[in-house]
Amino acid sequence: MTCKIAGCPANGRDFSGTRTSWGSTVDRGGADVNGLRRSLGPTLERMGKSIGILTAGGDSPGLNAAIRGIGKAAIRSHDMNVLGFRDGFRGLMQNRFVRLDGETLSGILTKGGTILGAGREKPHKMDVGGQVMDMTNVMLENFEALALDALICLGGGGTAKNALRLSQSGMPVLTLPKTIDNDVWGTDMTFGFDTALNIATEAIDRLHSTAHSHHRIIVVEVMGHNAGWLALGAGVAGGADVILIPEIPYSVEAIAKSILERKAAGSTFSIVVVSEGAMECTEHDRMQALKALVKSGAGDADRAAEEYAALADLQPSGTDRLAHSLEELTGLEARVTILGHVQRGGTPSPVDRLLATRLGIAAAHLVAADVSGVMVAIRGDETVPVPLGEVAGKRRAVPVDHPWIDAARSLGVGFGD
Repeated sequence: MTCKIAGCPANGRDFSGTRTSWGSTVDRGGADVNGLRRSLGPTLERMGKSIGILTAGGDSPGLNAAIRGIGKAAIRSHDMNVLGFRDGFRGLMQNRFVRLDGETLSGILTKGGTILGAGREKPHKMDVGGQVMDMTNVMLENFEALALDALICLGGGGTAKNALRLSQSGMPVLTLPKTIDNDVWGTDMTFGFDTALNIATEAIDRLHSTAHSHHRIIVVEVMGHNAGWLALGAGVAGGADVILIPEIPYSVEAIAKSILERKAAGSTFSIVVVSEGAMECTEHDRMQALKALVKSGAGDADRAAEEYAALADLQPSGTDRLAHSLEELTGLEARVTILGHVQRGGTPSPVDRLLATRLGIAAAHLVAADVSGVMVAIRGDETVPVPLGEVAGKRRAVPVDHPWIDAARSLGVGFGD
């Protein structure tokens, strides 16, 4: 099947194998579809297709812009009906939704968070009455009863995996890549990243003055999960002296050496930017070894799993331990600033609004072209559908030879290696 819709980003592309057809009045779950449609009143009054939208995982700047982009393009360009499910996959499971029309979509472009609410539940592992259950079939039944033609999920790497499972179960699903971590495989950028990058950079800018005034080491922890994009970008843009990212395990001694060299050269303070997933060399090597042992299923796998979990539990305190060690090794006072969830809140940047809007519009065009089972990515200046099977389970890490790393090293920035 080849897309032939003018203006669609998939125009001329062959999507045989990724298309999933879906009957408009399938009633596998025994629901009174026509009665449900009547009860929804004007919600399903249009002649076009019907789509559902949900926001899964953590919130991220630009979600409302993406919802608006999908909804307005679906309604204006394709005469579709649009429903929004509350609180992620749980909303689909519980059949909690709201009609998304022109009035609902008006005025949300600049709002942070998501008007639909977010949730981290997995369709196949959902807490129901205190028991973890696979609710995939319930979601399929609700999808069919509402006579939806596609579900568009806004989320990160975990959402891609959950969407793939639903797709493999027969539901036509598309995803949009959102996360401040910028770690979704298959896309050049995720929406939410640029806003978080601006917030983290501004925080580092502000910390320079207090670090200089008190002759301190300021250790700034930023988010990023297990990818260093946010720390690296904010560190370079904010003039950090040391940047620590998950992709480059660090030595505390090497960091202390860099700071003491700065002091000897006349600098009275240092800014150390740490990604939340960054690890000291010995801890990193040990965790990698334990992970391999657990995966092998060897005789000591259970003990290795326990030790791995114990080391993982220590990670949230890693920045505090680093600051304490730097004080001991340098004789300088160190203070920790953890930016936390402030990086995910507030008004999305123009870059994120534009990116989210373009991806949302592209998703609506793809649904109109009967394309599903894909993530809508940005590559260069184009929106491109990427099969979910290629995306799920992968992470876009920072290459150790990335130009941002080369630029930082050229400026004398240390990475603790």
